[in-house]
Amino acid sequence: MSDGSRKSGTKSTFHFVAGLGSGVLSAILLQPIDLLKTRVQQSGKHSLRAALAELRSSPKGLLPSLWRGTLPSALRTGFGSAIYFTTLNTIRENAARHLPSLAAATVNQTSSSLPKLSNTGNLLAGAVARSFAGFILMPLTVLKVRYESSFYKYTSLAGAARDIARTEGARGFFAGFGATAIRDAPYAGLYVLFYEQSKRYLSDLFPQEGRMTQSRAASINFASGVFSAVICSIVSNPFDAVKTRIQLQPRKYRNMVQASRKMLGEEGVRSMMDGLALRMSRKAMSSALAWTVYEELIRRAEGAWKKGGPEEVRL
Repeated sequence: MSDGSRKSGTKSTFHFVAGLGSGVLSAILLQPIDLLKTRVQQSGKHSLRAALAELRSSPKGLLPSLWRGTLPSALRTGFGSAIYFTTLNTIRENAARHLPSLAAATVNQTSSSLPKLSNTGNLLAGAVARSFAGFILMPLTVLKVRYESSFYKYTSLAGAARDIARTEGARGFFAGFGATAIRDAPYAGLYVLFYEQSKRYLSDLFPQEGRMTQSRAASINFASGVFSAVICSIVSNPFDAVKTRIQLQPRKYRNMVQASRKMLGEEGVRSMMDGLALRMSRKAMSSALAWTVYEELIRRAEGAWKKGGPEEVRL
C-alpha cells in the first residue's frame, strides 16, 4: 500500500472515530430531551406536562425513566455520526478536488479545518451523506424510538428486534424511512450550508490577527451549530412528527402521505409541530456539541499530520 493510500485510510478512520465519539457523547447527555420529544409526539395530547407526569408515576421514578433507551440512542447517534461525518468528509474532499463547480472560492481565515465547498456543494454533500447514514442506521432508529415510547415495554435490544421481526418482518425495521429521508436530507443539506456560512460570517465579523486560537474556533463552531440547528429544526419538524407516528404505530399510520392526512384531519396543523421546542433544544445542543467536538479533534489531528504523520496524533 502506498503512503498516500495509507494516510488516506488513516484519515478516514480518524474521521469515523471522531464522529463516533462526538455522537455518543451528545446522545448520552441529551437523551432526556429526545425521550420527552418522542412521548409528546406519540399521541395527540401535545402536552409536555402529561409526559412528565407519566414518567413520574413510573415504578423506576423520573430520573431513570428519562434515560430509558440510552443504549439504542447512543448506538444509533454514535455510529450515525461516525458514518455521516466520514461520508461527508469523503464527499467534500472529492468534490473539492474533482468538481471545480462545487469547490469554494478562496476564503479568508475561518474556524474550520474541513474541505471548503460552495453553497450548492455544501447543500448536496450534507443531504447525500445524511441520507446514506440514515438508511444504514434505520433499524437502530426504529428500535430507539420504540424504546423511548410508552407504547412498548421492551427490556432488551435483542428482545425488541425479535418482536419486530416476528410481528412485522424485515419491513418493520425500515418503518418511516420515507419520512425520515425527507426530513434528514433537507435538514442536513441546509445545516451544512448554514453552518459553513455562519462560520465564515462570524470569522469575518470578529477578525483575529495570526492563527485562530482553539478556544475562538470552538466558540464560533458552537454558535454556528446552534443557529443552524434551530433554523433547520423548524423547517423539518413536520416530517419528524410524521416519522415518529409511523414508527410507533405502523398499522395505524401506514405511510407518509396517509399519516400526514390522518394527523391533519384529526388533530390539525398543530400535530405537525408536536415536540418542536424539545427537538429544537435537543438538535441545537447535540449538533453544536457534535460538530464542535468533531472539528476540534480533526483540527488537532490535522496539526499532528502536518508535523509528523498519522502516528503523531495525540488527543
